[in-house]
Amino acid sequence: MKIKIKKIFTALSLVSLISLQSCGNVIQKAESKPAEHTITRTDTADTPENDNSTTAVDAFKPVVTLSPIKDTVTDVKNQPSETETGITTGVVTSTTATTTTIAPSVMRGNLYDCDGTLLMYSQKDASGKEQRMTNDMNKVAFANVLNEMSDGLDKVFDRQLRTQNPTPVGDSKTGQSIQLTFDADIQNAVYDYMATTGIIGSAVVMRSDGSLAAEVSYPSYNPDDYYGIETDEDLAWGTYGNKAFQNFPPGSCFKIMSEVLSDKHGIYSVYDEGTWYYDGTSIVNWDHDTNWGYPMERSLYSAFVNSSNIFFAHAFDTIGKDDVLADLESIFHFVSDIDCDFGTISNNIEIYCNDDLRRSAFGQSYVMTCPLYLAALGREAVFGDMVKPFTMKNIVDTNNVNQIISTGSKDHDIIGTIPSQYRQNLLDGMTGVGGNLGVYVPSGYSFYAKTGTAETWEGDFLYITGILKNSNDDGTKKYSDYSNYSDSYIIVTQFRNPQAFGFSFASESASLYQGIVNCVTGQ
Repeated sequence: MKIKIKKIFTALSLVSLISLQSCGNVIQKAESKPAEHTITRTDTADTPENDNSTTAVDAFKPVVTLSPIKDTVTDVKNQPSETETGITTGVVTSTTATTTTIAPSVMRGNLYDCDGTLLMYSQKDASGKEQRMTNDMNKVAFANVLNEMSDGLDKVFDRQLRTQNPTPVGDSKTGQSIQLTFDADIQNAVYDYMATTGIIGSAVVMRSDGSLAAEVSYPSYNPDDYYGIETDEDLAWGTYGNKAFQNFPPGSCFKIMSEVLSDKHGIYSVYDEGTWYYDGTSIVNWDHDTNWGYPMERSLYSAFVNSSNIFFAHAFDTIGKDDVLADLESIFHFVSDIDCDFGTISNNIEIYCNDDLRRSAFGQSYVMTCPLYLAALGREAVFGDMVKPFTMKNIVDTNNVNQIISTGSKDHDIIGTIPSQYRQNLLDGMTGVGGNLGVYVPSGYSFYAKTGTAETWEGDFLYITGILKNSNDDGTKKYSDYSNYSDSYIIVTQFRNPQAFGFSFASESASLYQGIVNCVTGQ
């Protein structure tokens, strides 16, 4: 389930050159991870009531298309290649590679959900070849998360699944099985809701220990229609790819981090005119032409709840590039990669000039991340620590899902911490945003949120990073299983087709978010 980001150095040089020409003096590039997409330098318009990013008048909006570069292998002949599992052999010629697949010595074990529901299993076809099967009840909702043709967990966990099971399984050599953290009931309910309402995008549901309860991407596909093929571009990265693991600008959800950095550097008040003109361009707030209160002296709380781009752009400008990047890394693990059991989360922030620095503060310019990271960020915002997301709960005996061979990935794996003195102001702001959204949560829960409207090369994306915090959950609980889990949930939604609903701002999608909350809580 690893996002496909080809490191194309020729294209990267082109991006850098254009950015240097637009910015004049270079400040610094923090991290360069070009993706196969078109980058459009624009601003964002956030939410009219509480998450109001901006529609900016940007004097320079370069469009750079990064074209994939095909690799060629030369002067390597008659060298056998073998996968980690030892089931593929082949001969590499000067320009082409041919492979022959033979029957594996150990067939893959099963994949189960957190309650023991069977998701995937192996059987032999008439020729004796391993045939990977899916549970009909769950196969579409899980296809772009689990299936090999989507670079899903069945492929990611291939080595573990092909490790010989400790007890015989029928007359075949079969591997041990994996119990995942996913809850099939939640996964199916959220997928069906998105399909019924016509939401294109993704939804991530994470528990407070970092385990993923659901990772839904719509649209998905029926894997039976593609059986027998290897990884398919459209299934892995295109129309049916896992959108929860794809990088795009996050819009004002990034302000969760900007608020903490402002607090840390003592920036509590900024003169906000609604529009900030500089260097022949401008940054504007969502309500710059409707709010007669401008100019105003804007507080940090007001800036977060009303999503002022001007405030946080000024804050980053004051803090400076070096400290911004250092704090983003040390507090939020945003700059360097996060190696999870399902793949690597690789965020992106590039700062070539002051304009990039200012726009990064509200999640635009060269800032990119994925909903999976936003879930980890939301968890940190409410509990103070960022824990690494994970999907493997236990390795189990294929003959008995309740027989645990070993525990899977580490829970509560802390990779970032908000200093205690900067937590309350953030919680107050997220309480304000959550209250303005009007989302109903069950008794005993508090709701914290940040919304974000991001302009991307594929149109506007609407985000809600929300946390349903159980009053009895302090974020330190350990769970032997999740069958009776009733503690906190971090729920991140990404709506990629807001025009279908007539939405312009993320706050307008609160009714759709409510539907997903209902799927998770059973309301």
